[in-house]
Amino acid sequence: VMQELLQPETRPSESAYDTLGHLVTDDLSALDALLDTRLTSAQEPLIGEVARHLVNAGGKRIRPLLTLATARATGYRGERHLNLAAAVELLHSATLLHDDVVDTSPLRRGQTTAHVIWGNKTSILVGDFLFSRSFELMVECGSLPILETLAKAAATIAEGEVMQLSTAHDLEVDDERYLAVLRAKTAAMFGAAAAVGAQIADCRREVVAAFHSFGMALGIAFQLADDALDYDGTERDTGKGVGDDFNEGKATMPALLAYRSGDPEAQSFWKRTIMESERREGDLAHALRLARQSGATLATRQMATEHAEEAKAAILSVPPTPFRDALSELADYAVRRRS
Repeated sequence: VMQELLQPETRPSESAYDTLGHLVTDDLSALDALLDTRLTSAQEPLIGEVARHLVNAGGKRIRPLLTLATARATGYRGERHLNLAAAVELLHSATLLHDDVVDTSPLRRGQTTAHVIWGNKTSILVGDFLFSRSFELMVECGSLPILETLAKAAATIAEGEVMQLSTAHDLEVDDERYLAVLRAKTAAMFGAAAAVGAQIADCRREVVAAFHSFGMALGIAFQLADDALDYDGTERDTGKGVGDDFNEGKATMPALLAYRSGDPEAQSFWKRTIMESERREGDLAHALRLARQSGATLATRQMATEHAEEAKAAILSVPPTPFRDALSELADYAVRRRS
């Protein structure tokens, strides 16, 4: 994990991620060890095999990194934040296993998804196992407020998944509804991950709220940047196939913006490919051209930038430390990254 975290990078926007990784190097190593023990099932070895396939796939682990960093940024010196970071990572991993089944995604972080290898039933049940392990870790922290924060986030994420079912292929959805789905499906976990780091340090409510707001805005910025990457990135950038969202018929922000600004011919194309799920050879290349030429990907990145600025503003009142400053810079990284 640390090799991935601290991989040399030539783009300045990557430095905030590297810096944050350096600041919590020891915590990340301890987190790896803790995760390894909690992915084991004494009754069924397959559970650990499937879980490790996903958890050890080389993801950036932004969410647990937020928990570790916010705990240290607020002066915490204990070890219970490791349990929280592990709970956050397992909760997120559980949702990914379920997401990939729902979306029928063939790749996750450049690797074949678990449901392709082991089947849908196994993926869903192992996801349930990870949810259970996550809540065990939460309870071990012995804090009802923290348990409440993460339990609410888990419920909100599930609501977001259901909300997305009704909007996934709808080109007529407005920005407010689209962002509501992002807040529930993605940002809720970012917000909770940042908030519990401050909660474990017994911070005042205002500080906890500031970090929660930071995480929420950061999560939206990350997701909007992901939306843009699907249309202007490369497979090397994204760790998945370029145009996966388009190929799955998802009405993400670039498609929504390109549809709204398109001429009748372009709008007909988007309706056929997204709303009617009728895609032909050459459609992906045409969709990428339309999204770029219409300025949809650029506009999506601008929206991400606005939320990144909100994230930075949210923690201005927090006393400056290297951790807080690196978190603030992480918001810029969220928008400028290419993966």
